[in-house]
Amino acid sequence: MGALLADVSELTFADPEDTLNALAADLSTGRIVPFLGPQVLTAENPALPTTPEMLAQFFQSKVALPSRARGNAWAAAQYIESTRHRATVTALMAEAFSVLAKPTALHYKLASLGLPLIVDSWYDGAMRTALAETANWGEIQGITRAGIGEDQWYRFYDAAGAETDASDAAAWKTVLYKPHGGIVPAQNFLITDADYVEVLTEIDIQTPIPDMVRNLRTERGFLFIGCRFHDQLLRTYARQIMKRSSGPCYAIVDPADPMTRNEIRFLAAQDIVPISIPVGNAVDILLKAA
Repeated sequence: MGALLADVSELTFADPEDTLNALAADLSTGRIVPFLGPQVLTAENPALPTTPEMLAQFFQSKVALPSRARGNAWAAAQYIESTRHRATVTALMAEAFSVLAKPTALHYKLASLGLPLIVDSWYDGAMRTALAETANWGEIQGITRAGIGEDQWYRFYDAAGAETDASDAAAWKTVLYKPHGGIVPAQNFLITDADYVEVLTEIDIQTPIPDMVRNLRTERGFLFIGCRFHDQLLRTYARQIMKRSSGPCYAIVDPADPMTRNEIRFLAAQDIVPISIPVGNAVDILLKAA
């Protein structure tokens, strides 16, 4: 998974302390959108899968998988759905995330800022729990279209977890967007290959991206925290969510976990500026500066 030094030379790395101090100010004003990945959970939530690979291992511990599906969460979920029904996939996802995620200091800080938009790309409910202590917010979740019989890509949920609609959502001060779904409040999971095939057929024309998210991103940039882009699906989602944003965009990259060539090429192609620092250290700087 490591990258060659020649590949890394394609990127210009930002100074961690100066850049993160400046980004803390932009976060507090809503100028930069936090885009959270599963690595923000690691320290406080050891019982939860915090990478797609860990989720794939969980599936493998529950179901005998063919070699082609091992190590890949989306392929593993697809095999389970094909052989055991969608309800089994949902039940296993519910089991994998059955331990309620504990919000970190970062989650609580972001919740307190009254941000226009927070993107959370994992299935846990930590950000929702942190926002529960605040007012005037709601959530948009990507949903599977498997078996629902509706031409719908996402659903709206208010702070109490009740399903609502776009007209009510227009009044929210903060929008939590979970493009892959989540364990709470309704166990929506985009997880199988088939789920993503449907989305990817239209994501280039942005249909699966909620209008509210498209509107909110236009005058903002993104800060990717705890994210990896070593999988094509993860790169596609990040690219489409940040599409037509005004920038700038930054990504925290852990120097102890080398990027793949594809990750380096993705950052370079999308003009995402890498900040080489462990996620925990980066969060500490953001919290102190905010």
